[in-house]
Amino acid sequence: MYDLAIIGGGINGVGIARDAAGRGLKVLLVERDDLAAHTSSASTKLVHGGLRYLEHYEFSLVRKALQEREVLLRNAPHIIWPMRFVLPVDEGMRPAWFLRLGLFLYDHLGSRSLLPGTQSLNLLKDFRGNPLQKRLKKGFAYSDCWVEDARLVSLTARDAKERGADIRIQTECVGIERSPDHWTLELKGQGSATTERAKVLINAAGPWVDPVTALYDQSSNAAKLRLVKGSHIVIARKFEGDHSYIFQNKDGRIIFAIPYEGEHTLIGTTDRPWSYDEGPAKISDDEIDYLCAAASEYFSESVTQKDVQWTYSGVRPLFDDHSQSASTVTRDYVFDYNDDGGAPVLSVFGGKITTYRVLARQAMKTLKSVLHIETDDWTKDAPLPGGDFPADGFDALVAEYRQDWPFLDRDVVIRLVRAYGTDVTELLAEVSDQAALGHHFGAGLYEIEIRWLIDKEFVTTAEDVLWRRSKLGLHMSEAEKASVVDWFSGQNVKTKTASSVS
Repeated sequence: MYDLAIIGGGINGVGIARDAAGRGLKVLLVERDDLAAHTSSASTKLVHGGLRYLEHYEFSLVRKALQEREVLLRNAPHIIWPMRFVLPVDEGMRPAWFLRLGLFLYDHLGSRSLLPGTQSLNLLKDFRGNPLQKRLKKGFAYSDCWVEDARLVSLTARDAKERGADIRIQTECVGIERSPDHWTLELKGQGSATTERAKVLINAAGPWVDPVTALYDQSSNAAKLRLVKGSHIVIARKFEGDHSYIFQNKDGRIIFAIPYEGEHTLIGTTDRPWSYDEGPAKISDDEIDYLCAAASEYFSESVTQKDVQWTYSGVRPLFDDHSQSASTVTRDYVFDYNDDGGAPVLSVFGGKITTYRVLARQAMKTLKSVLHIETDDWTKDAPLPGGDFPADGFDALVAEYRQDWPFLDRDVVIRLVRAYGTDVTELLAEVSDQAALGHHFGAGLYEIEIRWLIDKEFVTTAEDVLWRRSKLGLHMSEAEKASVVDWFSGQNVKTKTASSVS
Protein backbone atom coordinates (compact mmCIF):
# COMPACT_ATOMS: atom_id res chain seq x y z
CA MET A 1 0.00 0.00 0.00
CA TYR A 2 1.15 3.51 -0.84
CA ASP A 3 1.19 6.34 1.68
CA LEU A 4 0.06 8.81 -0.99
CA ALA A 5 -1.72 8.43 -4.31
CA ILE A 6 -1.58 11.61 -6.38
CA ILE A 7 -3.78 12.17 -9.42
CA GLY A 8 -2.34 14.73 -11.82
CA GLY A 9 1.06 15.15 -13.47
CA GLY A 10 1.16 18.93 -13.60
CA ILE A 11 3.45 21.09 -11.52
CA ASN A 12 1.40 20.75 -8.31
CA GLY A 13 1.18 16.97 -8.51
CA VAL A 14 4.86 16.35 -9.26
CA GLY A 15 5.90 18.95 -6.68
CA ILE A 16 3.98 17.11 -3.96
CA ALA A 17 5.33 13.76 -5.18
CA ARG A 18 8.92 15.01 -4.97
CA ASP A 19 8.52 16.55 -1.52
CA ALA A 20 6.78 13.45 -0.14
CA ALA A 21 9.25 10.98 -1.66
CA GLY A 22 12.13 13.00 -0.21
CA ARG A 23 10.59 12.53 3.25
CA GLY A 24 10.60 8.76 2.85
CA LEU A 25 6.91 8.32 2.00
CA LYS A 26 5.77 5.70 -0.49
CA VAL A 27 4.26 7.72 -3.34
CA LEU A 28 2.25 6.88 -6.45
CA LEU A 29 1.48 9.53 -9.08
CA VAL A 30 -0.72 8.87 -12.10
CA GLU A 31 -1.22 11.11 -15.12
CA ARG A 32 -3.58 10.17 -17.94
CA ASP A 33 -1.57 12.03 -20.59
CA ASP A 34 2.02 13.33 -20.61
CA LEU A 35 3.58 15.30 -17.79
CA ALA A 36 2.65 18.99 -18.14
CA ALA A 37 0.45 18.11 -21.08
CA HIS A 38 -2.06 20.84 -20.29
CA THR A 39 -1.95 23.84 -17.93
CA SER A 40 1.64 23.48 -16.75
CA SER A 41 3.10 23.73 -20.26
CA ALA A 42 0.81 26.58 -21.32
CA SER A 43 1.90 29.34 -18.96
CA THR A 44 3.59 32.64 -19.79
CA LYS A 45 6.84 30.94 -18.63
CA LEU A 46 7.48 33.29 -15.71
CA VAL A 47 8.73 32.80 -12.17
CA HIS A 48 7.37 36.05 -10.78
CA GLY A 49 5.63 37.72 -7.90
CA GLY A 50 2.73 38.90 -10.01
CA LEU A 51 2.98 42.68 -10.12
CA ARG A 52 -0.65 43.17 -11.14
CA TYR A 53 -1.92 41.13 -8.17
CA LEU A 54 -0.97 44.03 -5.90
CA GLU A 55 -3.91 45.96 -7.34
CA HIS A 56 -6.21 43.26 -6.03
CA TYR A 57 -4.62 43.40 -2.56
CA GLU A 58 -3.16 39.89 -2.86
CA PHE A 59 -0.15 40.92 -0.79
CA SER A 60 0.29 37.49 0.79
CA LEU A 61 0.39 35.77 -2.60
CA VAL A 62 2.83 38.31 -4.03
CA ARG A 63 5.12 38.12 -1.01
CA LYS A 64 5.11 34.32 -1.10
CA ALA A 65 5.91 34.29 -4.81
CA LEU A 66 8.63 36.95 -4.54
CA GLN A 67 10.35 34.94 -1.82
CA GLU A 68 10.34 31.89 -4.08
CA ARG A 69 11.90 33.50 -7.16
CA GLU A 70 15.48 33.21 -6.00
CA VAL A 71 14.93 29.85 -4.30
CA LEU A 72 13.90 28.37 -7.64
CA LEU A 73 16.62 30.27 -9.49
CA ARG A 74 19.29 28.75 -7.26
CA ASN A 75 17.84 25.25 -7.56
CA ALA A 76 17.38 25.21 -11.32
CA PRO A 77 19.64 27.85 -12.96
CA HIS A 78 19.68 25.90 -16.23
CA ILE A 79 15.93 26.24 -16.85
CA ILE A 80 15.32 29.43 -14.83
CA TRP A 81 17.15 32.71 -15.39
CA PRO A 82 16.74 36.43 -14.55
CA MET A 83 14.87 38.69 -16.92
CA ARG A 84 14.32 42.45 -16.91
CA PHE A 85 10.84 43.76 -17.67
CA VAL A 86 10.23 47.18 -19.18
CA LEU A 87 6.96 48.85 -18.17
CA PRO A 88 6.20 51.93 -20.28
CA VAL A 89 4.25 54.82 -18.76
CA ASP A 90 1.33 55.63 -21.03
CA GLU A 91 -1.08 58.55 -20.81
CA GLY A 92 -4.56 57.52 -19.75
CA MET A 93 -3.32 54.38 -18.02
CA ARG A 94 -2.03 53.91 -14.47
CA PRO A 95 -0.04 57.07 -13.62
CA ALA A 96 3.73 57.01 -13.08
CA TRP A 97 3.47 57.60 -9.32
CA PHE A 98 1.11 54.65 -8.98
CA LEU A 99 3.40 52.35 -10.94
CA ARG A 100 6.41 53.50 -8.93
CA LEU A 101 4.59 52.80 -5.68
CA GLY A 102 3.67 49.32 -6.84
CA LEU A 103 7.24 48.63 -7.94
CA PHE A 104 8.58 49.87 -4.60
CA LEU A 105 6.37 47.32 -2.86
CA TYR A 106 7.44 44.70 -5.38
CA ASP A 107 11.11 45.35 -4.58
CA HIS A 108 10.61 45.13 -0.81
CA LEU A 109 7.82 42.63 -0.11
CA GLY A 110 10.09 39.65 -0.68
CA SER A 111 13.78 38.89 -0.20
CA ARG A 112 16.03 39.74 -3.14
CA SER A 113 19.80 39.30 -3.40
CA LEU A 114 20.44 38.03 -6.93
CA LEU A 115 17.96 40.18 -8.84
CA PRO A 116 18.45 43.94 -9.37
CA GLY A 117 15.79 46.38 -8.25
CA THR A 118 13.62 48.84 -10.13
CA GLN A 119 15.07 51.69 -12.16
CA SER A 120 13.52 54.58 -14.09
CA LEU A 121 14.02 54.65 -17.86
CA ASN A 122 14.13 57.16 -20.67
CA LEU A 123 12.67 54.97 -23.39
CA LEU A 124 13.93 57.25 -26.16
CA LYS A 125 17.56 57.00 -25.05
CA ASP A 126 18.05 53.79 -23.08
CA PHE A 127 17.26 51.34 -25.89
CA ARG A 128 18.99 51.17 -29.23
CA GLY A 129 16.51 50.36 -31.95
CA ASN A 130 13.60 51.21 -29.64
CA PRO A 131 10.60 49.28 -31.05
CA LEU A 132 7.95 51.30 -29.20
CA GLN A 133 5.80 54.14 -30.41
CA LYS A 134 7.38 57.57 -29.95
CA ARG A 135 4.70 58.78 -27.53
CA LEU A 136 6.15 56.39 -24.95
CA LYS A 137 8.98 58.39 -23.43
CA LYS A 138 9.28 57.14 -19.86
CA GLY A 139 9.09 53.81 -18.12
CA PHE A 140 10.44 51.52 -15.45
CA ALA A 141 12.52 48.35 -15.46
CA TYR A 142 12.14 45.66 -12.82
CA SER A 143 13.24 42.04 -12.38
CA ASP A 144 11.56 38.65 -12.45
CA CYS A 145 12.61 35.29 -13.91
CA TRP A 146 11.92 33.15 -16.94
CA VAL A 147 11.25 29.41 -16.61
CA GLU A 148 11.01 26.52 -19.02
CA ASP A 149 7.71 25.45 -17.49
CA ALA A 150 7.29 21.97 -18.97
CA ARG A 151 10.92 21.12 -18.18
CA LEU A 152 10.39 22.22 -14.60
CA VAL A 153 7.63 19.62 -14.38
CA SER A 154 9.60 16.80 -16.02
CA LEU A 155 12.72 17.44 -13.92
CA THR A 156 10.67 17.58 -10.72
CA ALA A 157 9.00 14.29 -11.66
CA ARG A 158 12.38 12.75 -12.47
CA ASP A 159 13.75 13.80 -9.09
CA ALA A 160 10.66 12.36 -7.39
CA LYS A 161 11.19 9.05 -9.18
CA GLU A 162 14.87 8.95 -8.25
CA ARG A 163 13.82 9.43 -4.62
CA GLY A 164 11.48 6.44 -4.83
CA ALA A 165 8.17 7.75 -6.22
CA ASP A 166 6.23 5.59 -8.66
CA ILE A 167 5.43 7.87 -11.61
CA ARG A 168 2.98 6.49 -14.16
CA ILE A 169 2.12 8.52 -17.24
CA GLN A 170 -0.44 7.61 -19.90
CA THR A 171 -2.35 6.08 -16.98
CA GLU A 172 -5.90 7.15 -16.22
CA CYS A 173 -7.69 6.72 -12.93
CA VAL A 174 -11.08 5.32 -13.97
CA GLY A 175 -12.44 4.38 -10.56
CA ILE A 176 -11.93 5.42 -6.94
CA GLU A 177 -13.36 3.73 -3.85
CA ARG A 178 -13.10 5.19 -0.37
CA SER A 179 -12.73 2.98 2.68
CA PRO A 180 -12.37 3.98 6.34
CA ASP A 181 -8.57 3.65 6.26
CA HIS A 182 -7.51 3.59 2.61
CA TRP A 183 -8.33 4.38 -1.00
CA THR A 184 -8.62 1.89 -3.86
CA LEU A 185 -7.78 3.22 -7.33
CA GLU A 186 -8.61 1.49 -10.59
CA LEU A 187 -5.98 2.45 -13.15
CA LYS A 188 -5.97 1.94 -16.90
CA GLY A 189 -3.03 2.72 -19.12
CA GLN A 190 -0.92 1.49 -22.02
CA GLY A 191 -2.74 -1.77 -22.51
CA SER A 192 -2.98 -2.81 -18.87
CA ALA A 193 -5.30 -2.34 -15.91
CA THR A 194 -4.21 -2.39 -12.28
CA THR A 195 -5.65 -1.71 -8.84
CA GLU A 196 -3.65 0.16 -6.21
CA ARG A 197 -4.32 1.18 -2.61
CA ALA A 198 -3.16 4.25 -0.68
CA LYS A 199 -3.70 5.72 2.77
CA VAL A 200 -4.24 9.26 1.45
CA LEU A 201 -5.53 10.58 -1.86
CA ILE A 202 -4.34 13.89 -3.34
CA ASN A 203 -6.48 15.28 -6.12
CA ALA A 204 -4.13 17.53 -8.11
CA ALA A 205 -5.86 17.06 -11.44
CA GLY A 206 -5.86 20.78 -12.29
CA PRO A 207 -8.85 21.66 -14.47
CA TRP A 208 -10.24 18.19 -13.81
CA VAL A 209 -10.31 18.33 -10.00
CA ASP A 210 -14.12 18.37 -9.95
CA PRO A 211 -14.57 15.39 -12.34
CA VAL A 212 -12.04 13.37 -10.31
CA THR A 213 -13.98 14.21 -7.14
CA ALA A 214 -17.12 12.89 -8.82
CA LEU A 215 -15.46 9.46 -9.19
CA TYR A 216 -15.71 8.89 -5.44
CA ASP A 217 -18.31 11.41 -4.26
CA GLN A 218 -21.45 11.53 -6.36
CA SER A 219 -23.10 13.89 -3.87
CA SER A 220 -20.50 16.60 -4.51
CA ASN A 221 -22.22 18.53 -7.28
CA ALA A 222 -21.08 22.00 -6.28
CA ALA A 223 -18.28 23.06 -8.62
CA LYS A 224 -15.40 24.69 -6.80
CA LEU A 225 -13.35 25.55 -9.88
CA ARG A 226 -13.36 28.68 -12.01
CA LEU A 227 -11.94 27.54 -15.35
CA VAL A 228 -10.17 30.33 -17.23
CA LYS A 229 -8.49 29.92 -20.60
CA GLY A 230 -5.26 31.77 -21.24
CA SER A 231 -3.89 31.96 -24.79
CA HIS A 232 -0.59 33.12 -26.27
CA ILE A 233 0.69 33.93 -29.74
CA VAL A 234 4.24 33.59 -31.06
CA ILE A 235 5.52 35.91 -33.80
CA ALA A 236 8.91 36.64 -35.38
CA ARG A 237 11.32 38.44 -33.07
CA LYS A 238 9.97 41.95 -32.57
CA PHE A 239 12.81 43.72 -30.77
CA GLU A 240 16.48 43.49 -29.84
CA GLY A 241 17.78 42.69 -26.39
CA ASP A 242 17.10 40.13 -23.68
CA HIS A 243 14.53 42.24 -21.83
CA SER A 244 10.76 41.83 -22.00
CA TYR A 245 7.90 44.32 -22.10
CA ILE A 246 4.78 44.51 -19.96
CA PHE A 247 1.99 46.56 -21.54
CA GLN A 248 -1.13 48.02 -19.91
CA ASN A 249 -4.40 47.52 -21.76
CA LYS A 250 -7.43 49.77 -21.88
CA ASP A 251 -9.50 47.03 -20.22
CA GLY A 252 -7.26 47.18 -17.13
CA ARG A 253 -5.43 43.96 -17.92
CA ILE A 254 -1.77 43.60 -18.94
CA ILE A 255 0.06 41.55 -21.55
CA PHE A 256 3.69 40.52 -21.87
CA ALA A 257 5.96 40.58 -24.93
CA ILE A 258 8.90 38.28 -24.25
CA PRO A 259 11.94 37.11 -26.25
CA TYR A 260 11.23 33.48 -27.09
CA GLU A 261 13.36 30.67 -28.44
CA GLY A 262 15.92 33.06 -29.93
CA GLU A 263 14.09 33.99 -33.10
CA HIS A 264 10.61 34.74 -31.78
CA THR A 265 8.53 36.94 -29.48
CA LEU A 266 5.88 35.50 -27.18
CA ILE A 267 2.80 37.65 -26.54
CA GLY A 268 0.17 36.82 -23.92
CA THR A 269 -2.06 36.22 -22.20
CA THR A 270 -5.86 36.32 -22.35
CA ASP A 271 -8.43 35.55 -19.66
CA ARG A 272 -11.55 33.85 -21.05
CA PRO A 273 -14.06 31.55 -19.33
CA TRP A 274 -13.78 27.91 -20.43
CA SER A 275 -15.99 24.86 -20.01
CA TYR A 276 -15.45 21.13 -20.53
CA ASP A 277 -17.81 20.94 -23.50
CA GLU A 278 -15.46 23.17 -25.51
CA GLY A 279 -12.96 20.32 -25.80
CA PRO A 280 -9.17 20.89 -25.79
CA ALA A 281 -8.25 24.51 -25.13
CA LYS A 282 -7.53 26.37 -28.36
CA ILE A 283 -7.05 30.03 -29.14
CA SER A 284 -9.99 31.77 -30.80
CA ASP A 285 -9.84 34.37 -33.55
CA ASP A 286 -11.12 36.92 -31.03
CA GLU A 287 -8.21 36.14 -28.70
CA ILE A 288 -5.69 36.51 -31.52
CA ASP A 289 -7.25 39.84 -32.46
CA TYR A 290 -7.16 40.93 -28.81
CA LEU A 291 -3.45 40.15 -28.39
CA CYS A 292 -2.53 41.68 -31.75
CA ALA A 293 -4.45 44.87 -30.97
CA ALA A 294 -2.97 45.15 -27.48
CA ALA A 295 0.59 44.76 -28.76
CA SER A 296 -0.05 47.16 -31.65
CA GLU A 297 -0.98 49.89 -29.15
CA TYR A 298 2.69 49.92 -28.07
CA PHE A 299 4.90 48.64 -30.89
CA SER A 300 5.65 51.09 -33.69
CA GLU A 301 5.07 48.28 -36.19
CA SER A 302 1.63 46.77 -35.71
CA VAL A 303 1.06 43.06 -35.06
CA THR A 304 -1.55 41.31 -37.23
CA GLN A 305 -2.95 37.81 -37.56
CA LYS A 306 -0.65 37.07 -40.49
CA ASP A 307 2.35 37.59 -38.20
CA VAL A 308 1.28 34.73 -35.92
CA GLN A 309 3.52 31.67 -36.37
CA TRP A 310 2.30 29.50 -33.50
CA THR A 311 -0.22 29.64 -30.67
CA TYR A 312 -0.92 27.74 -27.49
CA SER A 313 -3.66 27.79 -24.88
CA GLY A 314 -4.14 26.39 -21.41
CA VAL A 315 -6.85 26.31 -18.77
CA ARG A 316 -6.15 27.78 -15.34
CA PRO A 317 -7.95 25.80 -12.62
CA LEU A 318 -8.66 28.70 -10.26
CA PHE A 319 -10.57 28.43 -7.02
CA ASP A 320 -13.97 30.04 -7.55
CA ASP A 321 -14.03 33.03 -5.21
CA HIS A 322 -17.06 34.42 -7.09
CA SER A 323 -15.17 37.39 -8.54
CA GLN A 324 -17.08 39.05 -11.34
CA SER A 325 -14.10 39.21 -13.69
CA ALA A 326 -11.95 36.24 -14.69
CA SER A 327 -8.85 38.42 -14.44
CA THR A 328 -9.49 39.22 -10.76
CA VAL A 329 -10.03 35.64 -9.53
CA THR A 330 -7.36 34.76 -6.99
CA ARG A 331 -4.28 33.00 -8.38
CA ASP A 332 -3.35 31.66 -4.96
CA TYR A 333 -3.82 28.00 -4.19
CA VAL A 334 -6.58 26.67 -1.94
CA PHE A 335 -6.67 23.27 -0.21
CA ASP A 336 -9.81 21.30 0.52
CA TYR A 337 -8.98 18.63 3.12
CA ASN A 338 -11.61 16.07 4.03
CA ASP A 339 -11.50 12.98 6.22
CA ASP A 340 -15.14 12.90 7.31
CA GLY A 341 -16.20 10.06 5.05
CA GLY A 342 -13.26 7.76 5.61
CA ALA A 343 -9.67 7.90 4.37
CA PRO A 344 -8.30 11.45 3.96
CA VAL A 345 -8.37 13.33 0.66
CA LEU A 346 -6.65 16.62 -0.14
CA SER A 347 -7.87 18.49 -3.22
CA VAL A 348 -5.75 21.27 -4.69
CA PHE A 349 -7.32 24.29 -6.39
CA GLY A 350 -5.40 26.99 -8.25
CA GLY A 351 -1.76 27.76 -7.67
CA LYS A 352 1.08 29.23 -9.68
CA ILE A 353 4.24 27.69 -11.06
CA THR A 354 6.24 30.10 -8.89
CA THR A 355 4.76 28.78 -5.64
CA TYR A 356 4.59 25.07 -6.45
CA ARG A 357 7.33 24.19 -3.94
CA VAL A 358 5.58 26.13 -1.17
CA LEU A 359 2.30 24.43 -2.08
CA ALA A 360 3.94 21.00 -1.79
CA ARG A 361 5.48 21.91 1.55
CA GLN A 362 2.09 23.09 2.83
CA ALA A 363 0.50 19.85 1.66
CA MET A 364 3.00 17.93 3.79
CA LYS A 365 2.16 20.11 6.78
CA THR A 366 -1.54 19.45 6.24
CA LEU A 367 -0.91 15.69 6.20
CA LYS A 368 1.68 15.69 8.97
CA SER A 369 -0.43 14.01 11.64
CA VAL A 370 -2.16 11.61 9.26
CA LEU A 371 1.06 10.26 7.74
CA HIS A 372 3.21 10.75 10.85
CA ILE A 373 5.64 13.04 9.01
CA GLU A 374 8.53 14.02 11.26
CA THR A 375 10.99 15.46 8.73
CA ASP A 376 11.37 19.18 8.05
CA ASP A 377 11.28 21.04 4.75
CA TRP A 378 14.16 19.79 2.60
CA THR A 379 13.45 21.16 -0.89
CA LYS A 380 14.58 24.76 -0.37
CA ASP A 381 18.25 23.91 -0.83
CA ALA A 382 17.89 20.85 -3.06
CA PRO A 383 18.77 21.46 -6.74
CA LEU A 384 16.73 19.81 -9.43
CA PRO A 385 18.58 17.37 -11.73
CA GLY A 386 21.27 19.27 -13.63
CA GLY A 387 20.91 22.37 -11.46
CA ASP A 388 23.91 21.87 -9.21
CA PHE A 389 25.90 24.90 -10.39
CA PRO A 390 25.90 28.58 -9.37
CA ALA A 391 23.03 30.79 -10.48
CA ASP A 392 25.53 32.92 -12.42
CA GLY A 393 27.52 29.96 -13.72
CA PHE A 394 25.72 29.23 -16.99
CA ASP A 395 28.29 30.84 -19.31
CA ALA A 396 31.16 29.09 -17.55
CA LEU A 397 29.40 25.75 -17.96
CA VAL A 398 28.88 26.37 -21.68
CA ALA A 399 32.57 27.27 -22.10
CA GLU A 400 33.65 24.10 -20.24
CA TYR A 401 31.46 21.82 -22.33
CA ARG A 402 32.51 23.43 -25.58
CA GLN A 403 36.07 22.42 -24.72
CA ASP A 404 34.97 18.89 -23.79
CA TRP A 405 32.97 18.41 -27.03
CA PRO A 406 34.58 20.80 -29.55
CA PHE A 407 32.86 19.17 -32.53
CA LEU A 408 29.44 20.33 -31.30
CA ASP A 409 28.01 23.56 -32.67
CA ARG A 410 28.00 26.36 -30.10
CA ASP A 411 24.22 26.84 -30.34
CA VAL A 412 23.70 23.12 -29.70
CA VAL A 413 25.86 23.26 -26.56
CA ILE A 414 23.96 26.31 -25.29
CA ARG A 415 20.62 24.58 -25.84
CA LEU A 416 21.78 21.39 -24.15
CA VAL A 417 23.04 23.28 -21.09
CA ARG A 418 19.78 25.25 -20.96
CA ALA A 419 17.86 21.98 -20.96
CA TYR A 420 20.05 19.64 -18.92
CA GLY A 421 22.61 21.72 -17.01
CA THR A 422 25.35 19.56 -15.51
CA ASP A 423 23.56 16.41 -16.72
CA VAL A 424 25.11 17.14 -20.11
CA THR A 425 28.17 15.26 -18.82
CA GLU A 426 26.06 12.12 -18.36
CA LEU A 427 24.07 12.64 -21.55
CA LEU A 428 27.26 12.91 -23.62
CA ALA A 429 29.48 10.65 -21.48
CA GLU A 430 30.09 8.12 -24.27
CA VAL A 431 30.25 10.68 -27.08
CA SER A 432 33.71 11.18 -28.56
CA ASP A 433 32.80 12.30 -32.07
CA GLN A 434 29.85 13.46 -34.17
CA ALA A 435 28.91 9.94 -35.24
CA ALA A 436 28.31 8.88 -31.65
CA LEU A 437 25.39 11.32 -31.41
CA GLY A 438 23.32 9.13 -33.70
CA HIS A 439 20.88 10.30 -36.33
CA HIS A 440 20.45 14.08 -36.69
CA PHE A 441 16.78 15.02 -37.07
CA GLY A 442 17.39 18.74 -37.53
CA ALA A 443 17.77 21.87 -35.36
CA GLY A 444 20.52 20.17 -33.34
CA LEU A 445 18.33 17.28 -32.18
CA TYR A 446 20.19 13.96 -32.21
CA GLU A 447 19.07 10.43 -31.49
CA ILE A 448 21.15 10.26 -28.31
CA GLU A 449 19.09 13.07 -26.78
CA ILE A 450 15.77 11.42 -27.61
CA ARG A 451 16.94 8.17 -26.02
CA TRP A 452 17.97 10.12 -22.91
CA LEU A 453 14.51 11.69 -22.71
CA ILE A 454 12.86 8.28 -23.03
CA ASP A 455 15.06 6.75 -20.34
CA LYS A 456 15.12 9.70 -17.92
CA GLU A 457 12.16 11.99 -18.57
CA PHE A 458 9.11 9.81 -19.29
CA VAL A 459 8.92 10.62 -23.01
CA THR A 460 6.72 8.36 -25.17
CA THR A 461 5.89 10.41 -28.28
CA ALA A 462 7.42 12.84 -30.75
CA GLU A 463 5.09 15.56 -29.41
CA ASP A 464 6.59 15.12 -25.94
CA VAL A 465 10.04 15.85 -27.37
CA LEU A 466 9.21 18.62 -29.84
CA TRP A 467 6.71 20.67 -27.83
CA ARG A 468 7.17 19.94 -24.11
CA ARG A 469 10.67 18.69 -23.24
CA SER A 470 11.83 21.23 -25.82
CA LYS A 471 10.34 23.71 -28.26
CA LEU A 472 12.34 22.39 -31.20
CA GLY A 473 9.11 22.08 -33.16
CA LEU A 474 9.37 25.84 -33.70
CA HIS A 475 12.78 25.47 -35.35
CA MET A 476 12.28 22.39 -37.54
CA SER A 477 10.78 21.99 -40.98
CA GLU A 478 7.68 19.87 -41.46
CA ALA A 479 9.85 17.13 -42.95
CA GLU A 480 12.20 17.19 -39.96
CA LYS A 481 9.33 16.98 -37.49
CA ALA A 482 7.85 14.12 -39.49
CA SER A 483 11.15 12.26 -39.25
CA VAL A 484 10.92 12.36 -35.44
CA VAL A 485 7.37 10.99 -35.63
CA ASP A 486 8.57 8.22 -37.96
CA TRP A 487 11.41 7.32 -35.58
CA PHE A 488 9.00 6.92 -32.67
CA SER A 489 6.63 4.80 -34.73
CA GLY A 490 9.33 2.14 -35.04
CA GLN A 491 10.53 2.13 -31.44
CA ASN A 492 7.74 0.56 -29.35
CA VAL A 493 8.49 3.35 -26.87
CA LYS A 494 5.28 3.15 -24.87
CA THR A 495 5.84 -0.47 -23.83
CA LYS A 496 9.40 0.28 -22.78
CA THR A 497 8.44 3.35 -20.80
CA ALA A 498 5.48 1.67 -19.10
CA SER A 499 7.68 -1.08 -17.72
CA SER A 500 10.30 1.38 -16.53
CA VAL A 501 7.98 3.58 -14.47
CA SER A 502 5.40 1.13 -13.14
